[in-house]
Amino acid sequence: MRKPLFSVPIHLRGVALIMLGGGLLLSPAAEAKDRGVNLSAINAVVNRNLEGKVTDTNGDPIPGVNIRVEGTTLGVISDVNGDFKLSVPDGRVTLVFTSVGYLEQKVVVNPGQTVVNVSLEDDSKLMSEVVVVGYGTQKRSDITGSVASVPKERLSNLPVNNVMQAVQGAVANVSVSQASSIPGDAPSTQIRGRNSINASSEPYVVVDGIPLSRTDGSINDINPNDVASIEILKDPSAVAIYGVNGSNGVILITTKRGTTGKPTVRYNTYGGVEEAAHILEPASPEELLRRYAEYSRITNTSLYNGGPVRNQYEWDNYQNGVTTDWLDAVMQTGVVQNHNVGISGGTENAKYFVSLDYLDQKGIVQGYNYKRYSFRTNTDVKATKYLSIGTSTFIVSHNRDGGRANLLQAAAMSPYARMYNEDGSLTQYPMYSEQLWANPLLNTTTNPIRRQWNISLNGYADVNFGNIWRPLAGLNYKFNAGYSFVPVRNNEYYGKSVYNMSGTGTITNNESQTYTLENIVTYNKDFGKHHFDLTGLYAAKEKYWQQAVATGQVFPNDDLEWGNLESASTQTVSSQADKYRSLSQMGRLNYGFDSRYMFTLTVRRDGSSVFGKNNKYGTFPSAALAWNITNESFMQKYSDVLTNLKLRVSYGISGNEAIGVYQTLALMSSGSLAMDGRPYTTLKVQSRMGNDDLQWEKTKGFNTGLDFGLYRNRISGTIDFYKTNTFDMLLLQRIPQITGYNDVWSNIGKVANTGIELTVTSKNIVKPDFSWSSTVVFSTNKNKIVDVYGDGKDDIGNRWFIGHPVGVIYDYTKVGIWQEDEIEQGLNKGWDDTALPGDLKLADLNKDGKVDDNDRSILGQTAPKWTGGLTNTLTYKNFNLNIFIQTVQGALRNNPQIGGASDEMGRRSTPAALGYWTPENRSNEWRSLGNHSNSHGYGFPEDASYTRLKDITLSYNFGQNALNKIGIGGLQLYVSGRNLYTWTNWLGWDPEARDITRGSANDNLNYPMVRTYVLGANITF
Repeated sequence: MRKPLFSVPIHLRGVALIMLGGGLLLSPAAEAKDRGVNLSAINAVVNRNLEGKVTDTNGDPIPGVNIRVEGTTLGVISDVNGDFKLSVPDGRVTLVFTSVGYLEQKVVVNPGQTVVNVSLEDDSKLMSEVVVVGYGTQKRSDITGSVASVPKERLSNLPVNNVMQAVQGAVANVSVSQASSIPGDAPSTQIRGRNSINASSEPYVVVDGIPLSRTDGSINDINPNDVASIEILKDPSAVAIYGVNGSNGVILITTKRGTTGKPTVRYNTYGGVEEAAHILEPASPEELLRRYAEYSRITNTSLYNGGPVRNQYEWDNYQNGVTTDWLDAVMQTGVVQNHNVGISGGTENAKYFVSLDYLDQKGIVQGYNYKRYSFRTNTDVKATKYLSIGTSTFIVSHNRDGGRANLLQAAAMSPYARMYNEDGSLTQYPMYSEQLWANPLLNTTTNPIRRQWNISLNGYADVNFGNIWRPLAGLNYKFNAGYSFVPVRNNEYYGKSVYNMSGTGTITNNESQTYTLENIVTYNKDFGKHHFDLTGLYAAKEKYWQQAVATGQVFPNDDLEWGNLESASTQTVSSQADKYRSLSQMGRLNYGFDSRYMFTLTVRRDGSSVFGKNNKYGTFPSAALAWNITNESFMQKYSDVLTNLKLRVSYGISGNEAIGVYQTLALMSSGSLAMDGRPYTTLKVQSRMGNDDLQWEKTKGFNTGLDFGLYRNRISGTIDFYKTNTFDMLLLQRIPQITGYNDVWSNIGKVANTGIELTVTSKNIVKPDFSWSSTVVFSTNKNKIVDVYGDGKDDIGNRWFIGHPVGVIYDYTKVGIWQEDEIEQGLNKGWDDTALPGDLKLADLNKDGKVDDNDRSILGQTAPKWTGGLTNTLTYKNFNLNIFIQTVQGALRNNPQIGGASDEMGRRSTPAALGYWTPENRSNEWRSLGNHSNSHGYGFPEDASYTRLKDITLSYNFGQNALNKIGIGGLQLYVSGRNLYTWTNWLGWDPEARDITRGSANDNLNYPMVRTYVLGANITF
């Protein structure tokens, strides 16, 4: 028997009503069962019939519209005439109307109502979506620049600790790198490549209209649960409105606001566990002993007591068969939990949003703990018919207290190393007499305090002059004021537990206060088909920063730690402070004709205290054009196929002031000198020359883009091509010491970026109970240095090469390993005369009979050549599955795991995957353990490309009818995984994670990429 295409059963005393399309079929229950109807699923008595018609905005009927009762399985599909009939429970219900190419619409049906007629809006109306563009908003259809919006699904459905984690891989040419997975560390972000050599390439971040960047605040200060939308400004026209701050792109974050109606309470929570996404397994005890033996042979050094171990502290454990898994000793299962309560509501004249958030993260390496407490309140009050005022205030506290284990030291430990002394204390050097590597757990015995706060108080007043005097309609004045206070406290004490027998304590206090004042005038006017939008800005900013450091050495005991610095025999105090000021004016004109032709002209003038007295001000203009081709009359006959087509072109100049204050001045430092038994204050000229003529680094940019939508936006997307040229770069230039200085900041050098961005969204399947959509993002960026010092010459020492990217790998070319027979035959003579068997064989590129610095070449770039992302979203009834895959391709990195110092190779544990040459194992890939095996300092660059299953989230939304019975407005449960699997050829912890070598700054901060599994719930009351 043929089953109905869509049926809804209703079981009444052995009779089933089976809904077929727009009609009803009366059938005995037994026959209904034969049709495959699950009668037991019915949990409500249906006793009211609804009927209606679904049309578009032109009044034409829409067939095939899915109409369902929210929170139930009841539903029907409109017929060829757009008509439908549906039986629903008594009482108030909500109907949901969905169809490909149209916006979803929900209609509340009141008790007793029997007719529901609905008009669905074309999906192209999404082009009327209001987008934040800086100092205002615009309809997406009117935007002339390149402005990307982060998918709201990533913001609302993905459990992340930092809001930029939701952006990673989801927006074309926005590179978000999580080099550190340390709890509380924020990822780094770069938009459209690197625009400068010395200056920062981080984008400018603005939250609710007030800058977060350059306040010493962090993106980590923003609670992801509070974010309503994120827009990213990329091209010259879009970023020029921020002038000096816009050359690296701008990120606009808008937080949630209150809404009219009764208070709504939302509780969002998740909890889960974390583990290393990949463990770099160390060599087994047996393999380490073989490594020791080979190192002893090739270096002609003896083993302890004749072997097989090298060191005294390894002997007892080896004799007793005791081994320690040092990675297991310092690592643990991480735990993360987040709790957020949000309350919103209000009246027509007063709205509010209040949020409280608590995040607690115990890291996967001992001692790496992080807690964040945040509170936000946003208010909007219509004080009079012409005056609106509001606030955007947040307070956040970061706590990173605690002594931390050292992963680098743990990875180097021999499994036979001694962890504890006989008295139960930790050994200082577990592999003693080897003293390169200290006990990785030593610092877990300390109790440092690492605290940071951000108190941000922002408000606005908005005057609508049209409500004062009607002829002034469209004229508004808005005053924004922002104040942020960011104190940082770090207290440390190192005593006998870490073998500092005299004790050292330090208290470091930093604080910054930033004031922002903005006066914004806007005027909007329509004349027939002409639309004008004018914006004027006058703004001022001031930041004051200070630091005080007190240090004590040689304490009588460790009891009070830093709490009694005055008891130290040696005490030192230092302090410093600086002040930064800026002044800005901006004018912008947006013009549109008949929603077809748009034009934007922006001019901004900035003044900054960081520049020389002769060039404190810079002017940054831009212009953009857009053409909504689908709004042309000749395109209307193609409207069913070509829903949206808009062409954009823009050109402009933006600036960069990314140097510190006082860098253009010739500074002096103070000291002290004792003469005749009396102390005198001295002044000494610092090594950097002042430059009164230093000015803004500038970037000229061109962008052309195409926004498109096909088949009622069944397929939609954006493609952009851009080219930028940075000139007058802020570059620290070396100068002859005969001048009395070492260097000076100068405006020299040029850098260019060229790239393509593509974003495509496809609604692959849209059915009543099932849908599947995909979004693909792809971007490529080609970065190159055009000039360095104005003489057309490369700077080999800094690895700056004209015609190549800013970050390159400049090294020798490895061609293999020297073998014994090759050395015996003298094949190394006239090539690498000092080479020994097992040494790296490097190419003599210039064929001069030797390997030296002249044989180095550019092997690749450190930035990826292209990146991409694929998001698949599948829904089945109340279930939703989101799968996101990220890829980064074409990056080259030196691998410190392979390139460890030659004299370390046989003195520590190394990764099991890392081989080595021996006379028996004549590898042509791995070098020997000899101290001479890498005498030229080859860096071992490797392909750092990867493809990562970034996250999967499965959620279930409970039906509203069931929730109404228990007084809950909404309930969603979900399970999510992040960094689930990585495909890569990289030998190491992770190609994205940093890997700092011993002896480098912050070599105690190595931390693996983290895999996270969480279970969460979002509840609305």
